[in-house]
Amino acid sequence: MSDDILAASRAATPTHPSRGEGISFEGITVAYRGTVVLDDFSLQIQRGEIMALIGPSGSGKTTALRAVAGFVRPTRGRVRIGETDVTDLPPYARGIGMVVQNYALFPHMKIEDNVAFGLRAQRAEAGLIADRVKECLRLVGMAGYVGRFPRELSGGQQQRVAIARALAVQPRVLLLDEPLSALDAQIRRSMVEELAKLHRDLPTLTVLYVTHDQTEALTLADRIAIMKDGRLSSFGPSTQLYCRPPNRFTAEFLGRANLLPVRIEGPAEPGHVRVRFGAIELTVPGHPTLSPGADCLVCIRPHDLKLAEPHHGNRLTAAVTAVQWQGDHHALTLDCAGTPLRLVSAPLREPPAHGMPLDLGFAAHDATLIADEAGASHG
Repeated sequence: MSDDILAASRAATPTHPSRGEGISFEGITVAYRGTVVLDDFSLQIQRGEIMALIGPSGSGKTTALRAVAGFVRPTRGRVRIGETDVTDLPPYARGIGMVVQNYALFPHMKIEDNVAFGLRAQRAEAGLIADRVKECLRLVGMAGYVGRFPRELSGGQQQRVAIARALAVQPRVLLLDEPLSALDAQIRRSMVEELAKLHRDLPTLTVLYVTHDQTEALTLADRIAIMKDGRLSSFGPSTQLYCRPPNRFTAEFLGRANLLPVRIEGPAEPGHVRVRFGAIELTVPGHPTLSPGADCLVCIRPHDLKLAEPHHGNRLTAAVTAVQWQGDHHALTLDCAGTPLRLVSAPLREPPAHGMPLDLGFAAHDATLIADEAGASHG
């Protein structure tokens, strides 16, 4: 087990679990050997919410989590847990629970002893330890595995034990650093459901969840923070970021996106504008900072692009370049005047042939107008 996880296991003296507290990043900058990896990062995580930090490799998301844990020292800025400035506190004094991707269980200890480790490091009473171990194993569905060693458990089961150990010390916040990335796809889906249930059982526990998996983030998080090059690119409620991405990077990183280059022509019906995509005029919701004449992008998610029906106000024609059947849906890749598009539909009885032209449509309210540049948005 690494020194980091040992330190996280020796969290602050346990108190009632309902005391969960928020996390504040206040202008945090972290540099390694002169290279800035986290640049003036500010973010407020509310008590009792799950905040997912996502971004490409090297974006700074794990560094941000480690700044909360106390494993990296900011060169500038402050970190707070609740009202406490923890920037200068050692990891064991911060009241955190932490779970990483490689489980980090003691192989020579039975699972109940692994779960009890942090409590014993705090010299908690034997009766409290027994009660907390029993309760935390119940919370993660592992009560029936007492007496087993980690080697006798599956990867998913080991990760549940790691979560139980993090919860046993009744942390002020729970830090999850890509906890499911070492698991296969089916076990990951199951663990996402278990984490969602765990948060329902512990609704005041604040969770900072670092992941590269957008589906996990969308499924679990109340809000998502998307990072790029050590900075915050966008953040807000999960549904808002997905359905109304504020910039191109968010649109492309958080799920697939069809992006049509357009120019704003002028107003349309109330709250909407007319835009031109090549020779085609489309109607989409307006944007508060984009005016007629501006070059921008229309974002349409693949499931909102339909094989054209009469009620669709916006119409396009595109040629099929690839068709993939993926069990419960067909994924079509198309070319629309040189712009690649992706359409996801229920299984088609007669999938279109390669090169076949198709009429497509989308409702105006399913489109989002965004500037053709990366930006920052706070929500």
